Amino acid sequence: MKKLLLLDIVGMTPSLLRHMPNLTAMATRGWQAQLGTVLPAVTCSAQSTFLTGTMPAQHGIVGNGWYFRELGEVHLWRQHNRLVRGPKLWETARETAPEYTAANICWWYAMGASTDFTVTPRPIYHADGRKSPDCYARPPALHDELTEALGPFPLFQYWGPTASIASTRWIVGASRRLLRTQRPDLVLTYLPHLDYDLQRYGPGSAKAAEAARAVDTEVAALLTDAREAGYVVVALSEYGITEADTPVDINRALRRAGLLEVYTQDGMEYLDPWASSAFAVADHQVAHVYVRDEADQPRVRAIVAELTGVDEVLDRQAQARYGIDHERAGEFVAVAEPRAWFTYYYWLDDDRKPDFARGVEIHRKPGYDPAELFFDPGDKLVKVKAAANLVRKKAGLRYAMNVVPTDPAPVRGSHGRLPDSAADGPVLLCSDPAIPATVESSGRLAGTDVRDLLLHLQGIREEVFR
Repeated sequence: MKKLLLLDIVGMTPSLLRHMPNLTAMATRGWQAQLGTVLPAVTCSAQSTFLTGTMPAQHGIVGNGWYFRELGEVHLWRQHNRLVRGPKLWETARETAPEYTAANICWWYAMGASTDFTVTPRPIYHADGRKSPDCYARPPALHDELTEALGPFPLFQYWGPTASIASTRWIVGASRRLLRTQRPDLVLTYLPHLDYDLQRYGPGSAKAAEAARAVDTEVAALLTDAREAGYVVVALSEYGITEADTPVDINRALRRAGLLEVYTQDGMEYLDPWASSAFAVADHQVAHVYVRDEADQPRVRAIVAELTGVDEVLDRQAQARYGIDHERAGEFVAVAEPRAWFTYYYWLDDDRKPDFARGVEIHRKPGYDPAELFFDPGDKLVKVKAAANLVRKKAGLRYAMNVVPTDPAPVRGSHGRLPDSAADGPVLLCSDPAIPATVESSGRLAGTDVRDLLLHLQGIREEVFR
């Protein structure tokens, strides 16, 4: 059985590979294919499809978050692996090779997974409300080993206005260490850096090219380690990021129609999903629209379909065509037009927005907020305030990083809809020169076929791509 390194390089596309010579050289020695993705083309849904070989309708991950009807609450970025239904890649491998070992370094749904080694971002939530950077690692001793070797996990460089190459560098370091010392049969590595500047500046910007070169430089040593250790390397992406300049305030439209309700505390408004007749969970270029009463569905559909920037509104029958017709999905799934994306904003008066709106609060906001990648350009003192808060943090005092804009205008890139061109869509690179005949003839691999391709490359299910 061959060992495998699986790199998830978020946002990597054929058009960006010209700035990534190390990865391009690997594909030249091996092969490259267009990679199909799923709707929504977002991290949690795509990764779950790659690892289970099934669509969201089967594995249940209909987005990076959804409305948990049994709780009456919206939750994004949950971490428990049990949310993903069906056996994962390494579990399928163990049916044939019981001693198969796997390491997960920052792929999603890592908590509670049956991998042998696990590393995932996990802040320390102090009793006084402070949040400190850290990670969760298993076995427990791995946490201190990685922290001693690499420093604390750079959480504030993993997401937010200060997100940078530092988090990708740390993840590469952890991957190299596990590959060399533990030699698992499978190493899953998630490299997030392209996600940042492609959303901040757009995929055609000079900053995007610079980000691609930075990722390629960081991954070079890991590629060398893998080659010397005899690992097959597969590098893939979940989606491509395309130009965006049209935010769609879907929840504000539902509120103006009297369908979305809020409740007020301390002068701030909070989404009230229990009481709302309809509301949306915005997730990049896709939004799940939840409708309490069937009688309201025609009206809700009409309101959403008429919004500037909305391409499609999928009912359950239409969702089935895309493999997203799962009980967790909204009664409707709205898909944005190519240059549009959905905001989560639901307040109509900016003075009544919740205090979390100006912070990096991925678990409190009832939808995805790409504005978290920016310091508020309208606040000339925003960086001074952020620096002062860091001083408070280091002194052990409570602080609030109210630095994020609530104006969506700075966002320049988005994803989530199915790609309109192969050049801007996801891609798969493989170091093994033996290209499967089915891939060679079409130049394409479906996202649902990734799991079986990986098993084939390891010699576990050779018959699948023979």
